Order: sequence, then structure tokens, then C-alpha cells
Amino acid sequence: MTSIELIEVGEPTTTLWLPVFASLVPAGFPSPASDELEELFDLNRILFRHPEATYLIRVSGESMQGAEIHAGDLLAVDKHLEADHNHIVVAVVEGECTVKRLVRRGNNWWLQAENPAYPDYPITDPENLRIWGVVTHVVHELIPGKLTALLRSRD
Repeated sequence: MTSIELIEVGEPTTTLWLPVFASLVPAGFPSPASDELEELFDLNRILFRHPEATYLIRVSGESMQGAEIHAGDLLAVDKHLEADHNHIVVAVVEGECTVKRLVRRGNNWWLQAENPAYPDYPITDPENLRIWGVVTHVVHELIPGKLTALLRSRD
């Protein structure tokens, strides 16, 4: 199972206004980008729709790499949302915590890994399963070490 570290979010105490530009930036060939500012947007509204029911976790393991969730990534998890088919969830199975995709196949439910090297887990006894929340966002670090350094500085 994937191990995780819980990080409490709590109610955001400040608004984080960031500029949102009107033009899209292509990921292919470059084109002249418009510097026309469309609006200011609070990033907290995207990441934490239900701040009182949201927490952050850091992931270890590679069972979800097909969903672009990698070791060291930070996940926003919303306990307020009801888990449904195809949601990525934080679950506790037989006392062990894991991040997996919740899928329904016919009348059966599974916790599905997003890496063929890891088996899917059939949910045969719902009493042995607890869903701790639905993963809503992934913070994937592009400059290695920065996120880890920031999280260590909070201790």
C-alpha cells in the first residue's frame, strides 16, 4: 500500500489573489501571448472548495503514476465529496492507507492502481474499507526539492 503523510489545511486566513490572463499558452509551437489581464482569482477557491473538510497529503510509492501522481506529490483531498466511480480516493483497507482509483465493474467495486506493476484490490468486505476523501488536485513539483524544503520548514 502507498504510505501518506497528512497535512491539515484548516480555514484559509488570507485570500491568495493571482492574475489570470485571458489568452491560452500553447504547449506546442509558441505564439505571441497576450498580456491582457482578464481577472484576479483566489487560488484557495480552486484547491479548497470545502476548506473545513479538506486536507493535504504527501504520497510515497508509484502505484498511481499512470494518473500522474508520483512519490513526493502533494494531494488535496476533500472529505465532503462523496466518492463515486472513477474518483481517485484516499482509502484505508484493513488498517492500511492507500491512494487508488475507485471503480465499479458490474456490481463489484475495486480500488484500482494506475500502474500495471501493482494489483487492483477487490472490495469484497465493505466493512474493511474506509474512504478518507476524494482527491481533487495534485501538486506535482517541477523543481525537485522545493516542496520538500517548504514542508520541512513548517516543523
